Amino acid sequence: MCIVYLAAFLFSLTSEQCSSKLIEDSSQSFMERMHSGKTSFIYFGNHVNPTIKLFVEQLEMSADALQDYGISVVKVNCSKDAIANYCTGEKLMTRAYLFRGSEVLRSFDIDTVFDVNAIVSHVLFSVLFNEVRYVHTPAELLRVESTAKQNSDIVVGHIPVLGLPEHRALMEAAFVYGTKYQFVQTTGTLVLKHMGVVDPSSSQARLWFLHCKGVSRRSDPCPSTPMRKTLNTINIHTFLQLMEAPLVTESVLDPSEVDVVHMHLGVPVLYLFSQPQTQHLDRATAQTLALQLRGEVGVVLIHRDSPNVKTALKYNAAYRLPQEDVTYFTLNSAEGVVKLFKEELLQEHKLEDEEEDEEHWSDLDILDDEVSESVYRDRDLMLDLESVIELTSHTFQTTVTQNEITVVLFYFKWDAVCMAFIQSYIEVADALEGMNGVKLAAVNCGEWTDICSDQNVTSFPTVLIYRPMADAQLYRGMLGTKSLHGFILLSLVSSPYLLSSSAEVMSFLEGDLYSKHMYLTPVRVLGLFSSTHDMGVTPFEKAARLLRGETILGLFAHKEAEQWVEGLSVNLPALLVSRGPGVPHEVYSLPSSSPTDLVSLIKQVELDRFPELTVENLPWYLELGKPLLLLFIGKEDSTESTKALAEIKRPLSSGQLDSFLPCWIHLGRTPVGRSILEKYLGFVPPLPVLVMSRLKTGEEVFLFPPERPLMAKNILQWIHDVENGHEQPAVPGISHRLPLPCQSWHKVF
Repeated sequence: MCIVYLAAFLFSLTSEQCSSKLIEDSSQSFMERMHSGKTSFIYFGNHVNPTIKLFVEQLEMSADALQDYGISVVKVNCSKDAIANYCTGEKLMTRAYLFRGSEVLRSFDIDTVFDVNAIVSHVLFSVLFNEVRYVHTPAELLRVESTAKQNSDIVVGHIPVLGLPEHRALMEAAFVYGTKYQFVQTTGTLVLKHMGVVDPSSSQARLWFLHCKGVSRRSDPCPSTPMRKTLNTINIHTFLQLMEAPLVTESVLDPSEVDVVHMHLGVPVLYLFSQPQTQHLDRATAQTLALQLRGEVGVVLIHRDSPNVKTALKYNAAYRLPQEDVTYFTLNSAEGVVKLFKEELLQEHKLEDEEEDEEHWSDLDILDDEVSESVYRDRDLMLDLESVIELTSHTFQTTVTQNEITVVLFYFKWDAVCMAFIQSYIEVADALEGMNGVKLAAVNCGEWTDICSDQNVTSFPTVLIYRPMADAQLYRGMLGTKSLHGFILLSLVSSPYLLSSSAEVMSFLEGDLYSKHMYLTPVRVLGLFSSTHDMGVTPFEKAARLLRGETILGLFAHKEAEQWVEGLSVNLPALLVSRGPGVPHEVYSLPSSSPTDLVSLIKQVELDRFPELTVENLPWYLELGKPLLLLFIGKEDSTESTKALAEIKRPLSSGQLDSFLPCWIHLGRTPVGRSILEKYLGFVPPLPVLVMSRLKTGEEVFLFPPERPLMAKNILQWIHDVENGHEQPAVPGISHRLPLPCQSWHKVF
């Protein structure tokens, strides 16, 4: 069994070098698979975007790993083969399914199975659902122990976050050793306290071996041995071998001649010499020390009355570290030996673990964004949650149904990003204190795993907004004080505003209704329908509810709506976008669509035609997929910058730049823009400077010739030359780094 386990592990290290084992099923092969009775992990999709491409890459790697466990990994191209029930609906491309024959064991959001470790761990956990027990509380663990006594030993794994490498290692061990041991998994801190962990908020994954098989009386507890090394495949294998090894090995040879399993597993060995007259006492001492050092040190009792033992009588003990010779010493007390190993000889392993932890944090030291900096700075900060309601399983449901809006943060105390965001969350709670109908609360998912599981929270930190009689709404904005505060205030605005006359429409767009929330956003989006009976009204209302907190929408379903599109090449129903008083309105056709499609359309039309790119709005603009025509400026009020902005705006009105995304970055307000410019060009030229990034092809970046005046006609000629291949890229072969703005800021999102 051990050889099989190691072989599987070593194969997994080299499997990525081999051809992919990912299978692509047709309709026929899919139906054959459904009748085979075999286990398959299947993803259904119809096209590839950047997110899906990354997932499919991880799917390919998982195919190699899961093959070792008899599980096939399959993808179905729904564009070629439309499988009924799986190639339709809103969940297409966002879910993967685990089948046993034709039975669906479980479905997964691809956000949950986000990489090869997450795929393997979740799939194996689902396959082993009846073998691996999941416990939340000490009482549940004690019930498992009671059943296991006299039957089998137990392996308990505490996994703070599912889907990480530690979770995969535990599930792979359960797959191999599951017939020999009872495996138990937990994620909460209550069990940690029960197992004697001093700091249950620690982020470390842990493993214990409970010696239940040898316990004869039901009232006796199962002795436990903790694994004190990092939870990975090799360490788990080594630890389980140590648990199978004799507690004390007796020998009639000199220490240098003794061969025990501990030496082959890279574990120190302690040798104790026994005299015939004290043999009973020596055995008891050896047993005591072995129990205290179990899992870390092997213990051998050597009988001195054997003629093969040549060690000088002045020594009564010895030890041997991995890859070293035997060291002899005189044992004065059992406590002294434990101290020798715990405080000196075993410290080298602990120092290595600490160095790995420091390397992890030193990586953050060199990251180039503000979030990473704050994560490092605040990683040991204890925060006061006094202004935030801390929810439990007993208070969650009543709290989220009592208020007009209840904002709930789901977090882990040990997660640095969560702790960095909690400070912003507290600041928002302080700012909204006393506001009627709004409460901010938090759930520590390390303590209350059942709540987080019930609410389908799989990534952290997550913020959900609850309203009575409505589905929870996911907050998708920036993890900062300003963004979250604005989102909550916008959430209090009716969505949509129901308008009953043209006078109210004018008030909504430019009058009193506009002024009431002007400080939140200048943009207003209005749905225009000829009557309330229009079939598009209901989907629009649903879309408006989905966009609460993100934008302000109005609904005018009235015969007078026709006046607002009169003289334009647009018929009702329509969307009218206002960017504030004095700014010409924009009108767009409103096709018959689902609420989710309407959300995408509304988010698109409210985007500025010539935006200033910021950390907050960058993802929305990049989703347009257009080449960037990007102007970098230093001071907005400088003559050169003002002129450059005006020259780019001129061709906008005539539609000559419709195939591009004209935009600009103010290096004073967005300092990371300087790094982006430097990565684009390899240097920072005098400002303002105009570049083109061809995101569709991802091939090159072009620099507007600095010797030419930055004027509209020159810009249009330059674009024409680029498109016809008459301009050379500023930095050829930059494709592996594009789009640079997204890469530079991706950790923020």
